[in-house]
Amino acid sequence: MRGRVNFDTHKVTLGGLKVYLPTIRRCRRIVFIACGTSYHSALATRAIFEELTEIPVSTELASDFLDRKCPIFRDDVCVFVSQSGETADTILAMRYCLERGALCVGVTNTVGSSISRESHCGVHINAGPEIGVASTKAYTSQYIALVMIAIQLSEDRTSMTQRRNEIIDGLHALPQQIKEVLAIDQELQRLAREVLHKEKSLLIMGRGMQNATCLEGALKIKEVSYMHSEGILAGELKHGPLALVDENMPVILIMTRDSLYPKVRSALEQVAARKGQPIIICNVGDDAISSDFKTIRVPQTVDCLQGLLTIIPLQLLSYHLACLAGVDVDFPRNLAKSVTVE
Repeated sequence: MRGRVNFDTHKVTLGGLKVYLPTIRRCRRIVFIACGTSYHSALATRAIFEELTEIPVSTELASDFLDRKCPIFRDDVCVFVSQSGETADTILAMRYCLERGALCVGVTNTVGSSISRESHCGVHINAGPEIGVASTKAYTSQYIALVMIAIQLSEDRTSMTQRRNEIIDGLHALPQQIKEVLAIDQELQRLAREVLHKEKSLLIMGRGMQNATCLEGALKIKEVSYMHSEGILAGELKHGPLALVDENMPVILIMTRDSLYPKVRSALEQVAARKGQPIIICNVGDDAISSDFKTIRVPQTVDCLQGLLTIIPLQLLSYHLACLAGVDVDFPRNLAKSVTVE
């Protein structure tokens, strides 16, 4: 954020987009195209893009996008998110969109990468080198970069001024809040050792802006600790996943104080009624949650930034579960840092 966000004037400046901002604001729709963790960062910020810009936004997995030969038009803006900038499917999807005349925006962590060079414009997330295969700090940096893009795109909308200011104030408080979450690491280590280590499967449920956190958290636990884990949209609970819930199934629910809190609480009641083992990620000071449940408490922030805090306990749990299982945290089996072939 340094050099890009002025917290005094509540302004965001992303030089890589400056020339193309008018074109992006006039577009018919925005299409995010990515793979893996990068896809989840796009999914996590889709709602705030739609709210601030009032432009329809869709998110696409690059491989599926190519398989379907998705229709793309000249008045579309396609945003390609990739830590390395060399992800094979994402590059092929970008070239597909370039051939059809769409404006292509790259969001990468690597200066001089293929996506940086071949896209019309873009933003570098400036996360620094990430050596471990499992992407953690890149996810956070992609998430923040995409939020900043949404803020800058909406600066011509006076009606969104208060909302933008609220988000920028939230960004300012974020570093200290992240430190507060990291401070509960011992508690998470104990939870991993005493509750989750011997389990075979784990469900992670949330709703709204927390859905992406569930998917990303489940991915981290799968790839780092080799425990089967599934991220579930809580609104889909009664459409199948509820059949998995019993006294032997641990369930993590992300239940932060936002507009969907009552609906996630309903999902909690459904899990508890089936004798599930709910572990609740909630906000500090939320006294409405029964002391009978295990809780992981994180600071409260603006709804669209809350996922930056709720993902950290899941990342730490994946680390501790991997250590307990005796597996290599930095280099999971069968995986590469950058997927450069289809």
